[in-house]
Amino acid sequence: MAGVLLEMRGITKTFPGVKALDNVNLTVQEGEIHAIVGENGAGKSTLMNVLSGVWPYGSYEGEIHFDGQECRFMNIRDSERLGIVIIHQELALVPYLSIGENMFLGNEQTGFGGINWDLTYQNAQKHMAEVGLMDDARTLIKDIGVGKQQLVEIAKALAKNVRLLILDEPTSSLNDEDSLNLLNLLKKFREERGITSIMISHKLNEIAYVADKITIIRDGATIETLDNRAGDVSEPRIIRGMVGREMVDRFPRREPRIGDKALEIIDWTVYHPLYTERRVVDNVSLNVRRGEVVGVAGLIGAGRTELCQSVFGRVYGTKISGTIKKDGQEVHLHSAAEAIRHGFAYITEDRKGDGLVLTNAISHNITLSRLELVAKRGVIDKDRELHAAEEYRDKLSIRTPDVEQLVGNLSGGNQQKVLVGKWMFSLPDIMMLDEPTRGVDVGAKYEIYSIINDLVGEGKAVLMISSELPELLGMCDRIYVMVEGKMVGELTREEATQENIMDMIMQASKGGQAIWAS
Repeated sequence: MAGVLLEMRGITKTFPGVKALDNVNLTVQEGEIHAIVGENGAGKSTLMNVLSGVWPYGSYEGEIHFDGQECRFMNIRDSERLGIVIIHQELALVPYLSIGENMFLGNEQTGFGGINWDLTYQNAQKHMAEVGLMDDARTLIKDIGVGKQQLVEIAKALAKNVRLLILDEPTSSLNDEDSLNLLNLLKKFREERGITSIMISHKLNEIAYVADKITIIRDGATIETLDNRAGDVSEPRIIRGMVGREMVDRFPRREPRIGDKALEIIDWTVYHPLYTERRVVDNVSLNVRRGEVVGVAGLIGAGRTELCQSVFGRVYGTKISGTIKKDGQEVHLHSAAEAIRHGFAYITEDRKGDGLVLTNAISHNITLSRLELVAKRGVIDKDRELHAAEEYRDKLSIRTPDVEQLVGNLSGGNQQKVLVGKWMFSLPDIMMLDEPTRGVDVGAKYEIYSIINDLVGEGKAVLMISSELPELLGMCDRIYVMVEGKMVGELTREEATQENIMDMIMQASKGGQAIWAS
């Protein structure tokens, strides 16, 4: 029987005004895949940052024992020397460096007189093969997809002789096929190399598929550890531990009250901004009515994000053609500012990169979309700004004691609510939501779904992109299916099933492979 590889005892971590971890205990056996689940803000990532040395010894209370020895890590290098490697949700790769350069950044393969580039690329190619990545190690990171970038991070960990691999939301940006490949890779490493993994994820179907044990954290404290090796730990059982109650419905009920067409997109075509001969949105037409949630399904690369970004003031694309109508009248939107003035809002899938200013306060982020609403004669009125931010904090149940808190200090779910609040503050009629619950736990998802229902209940129109088919099926009145830039089908709520959507995608794809359904 495998022994204990990791013990974390009585871990307590406090930030100004917030106790993020309260006497947390975690035991991980050697050679197992151990999942950590909990709501946003429960303390999962903080616990892993303590373990890996991001938060150094002395900044927390408690003890870490690895392979029977007490550890006092002062930085990430200290933990990596023992084979503890963490892969964060936001991948730490440099886009304009090659795969090989990224893999050995800070761990350079040196020779006489400097870096041995032949050895660098030779070793990179070896570790890439171990994770099934067959690209040239000299390929730039920017030229490979997110799924392959995730594999580069894992290959990078192998190059550091990893014994304990920590993955924080590793599949949040992956499609179903890439997610399944990654999970199977973890299983392979467990069986063939005895590598122990800790995985944080909000995708409970993936947890049930891959984890040997599941530790649930709630409000900074350890609730329980479930043994999943018999394969009989259900999603409702995990949810009950996470939120402290039964969740009968994953999606809030709504009685549709659908009105006239609020948005019409007609014959919309967009070309890539750099590769200007490549058509990324190809003659697409769709409509959304007031009081209606309309989904757009498709695989990563289908053109869904490019469609919404190009409609939202042409912030993406070139050689754009086609017609946009709002409430039956044609509108011309040549900038994001024009789109906002016409009542459009676009909630990006990348809240940290494009949606929020992490180093600014909640109050500033919420009012950023329409500063004129909290200004007097061109100067921001701080009292108005604070009043507006507090209103949306209460309305959206943003968990923070103070709207002057920096957004970067919030959990992912609360950051997402700030992003939603920012665009609600702009008083839109048409909201385009791009992966609105990415990286968000099941409880926070329900709250965001309720917000969406409230918006359409007020007569707004919602166009929603999601890579999670259950989410589209649970929330949408109609679903369009998009493949390789083209709209290939439309389904009513009654017609829409995972099987029908995937069948449309496979029929329209060029040699598509079967996708693992979530």
